[in-house]
Amino acid sequence: MSAAQQRASGTGQRHWSAIGEETFAGGMWLMYALFRVGGRLPFRVVLYPVVLWYWAVNRAAREASLEYLQRLQRTTGALGHEPGRRDTLRHFLSFAETILDKMLAVGGRYRLDRIRYVGHEAIDAMVRVKQGALLVTAHIGCLEMCQASADATPGLKLTVLVHTVHAEQFNRMLERLSPGRGISLMQVTEISPATAVVLAERIERGEFVAIAGDRVPIVAGRASAVQVPFLGHVAPFPTGAYLLAALLKCPLYSLGCIRQGDTHEVVFERLAERVVLPRADRLGACAVLAEDFARRLERLLVRAPFEWFNFFSFWDQPGALSASPPPARHD
Repeated sequence: MSAAQQRASGTGQRHWSAIGEETFAGGMWLMYALFRVGGRLPFRVVLYPVVLWYWAVNRAAREASLEYLQRLQRTTGALGHEPGRRDTLRHFLSFAETILDKMLAVGGRYRLDRIRYVGHEAIDAMVRVKQGALLVTAHIGCLEMCQASADATPGLKLTVLVHTVHAEQFNRMLERLSPGRGISLMQVTEISPATAVVLAERIERGEFVAIAGDRVPIVAGRASAVQVPFLGHVAPFPTGAYLLAALLKCPLYSLGCIRQGDTHEVVFERLAERVVLPRADRLGACAVLAEDFARRLERLLVRAPFEWFNFFSFWDQPGALSASPPPARHD
């Protein structure tokens, strides 16, 4: 990423994609091995000091966590108290637990009776008739539980679009954990015509494609994001999912996953049976869909406040050239 892109917002804040990966394959394998030997206790003994160190030295991530928790509390009252530094540490530790859940899910070692599905009937029906769809997701909970969903639903194939350059490395890791799995990662920075053709072929075969709906694209363009209300403040949400759904002419669903005690809840909700974006106001139509997605995300976060893993200033993402907020609803 160029310096110009990193300064796109005029604030000097780095784009989220410029923040390096804080985990690496060797460390994740070690954590996985510790769990297999002794369960979660040795996993926590080793990982928690690392998380504590990272929390102590990474001021920007702490501040981003506190900003999010404060806005969640002030808008919804989900925490029941004004959040402080201890809550940000809990937020980091929640993410640490999710690292293990990710590997257990893709390795087929997460107990299926600990996963509750909401709205999965529609997905099952589409799989049976080989109807593909686009799933717009957020960095909430452990979305790798979709692997367990794929295992429980014969014929379900899912391609997850990711921006990280480490996608191939993680693909190899996932293949070792679960050979022949129904989920794969595809590294993209923007949806090129060639990428669109590949995705269209997968949708045509009745497969599913998942794309993040809560991070502004690396390559910013005029239609890269729209500003919509989120936790009491206007925030940029990317338009890519809605533009892609219109291009692929397929149903659009939201997908979220939250931890509820010792279980995970995977939630599918239909956003649109068919996305149609009028030429005269494509961004306005995208903004309506993005606002709907943001409201659904808020509802999940009220139930699982520490399950949202965007450790950067979400409301001040550089590189977003955005449309005006959609008109206020009066229903």
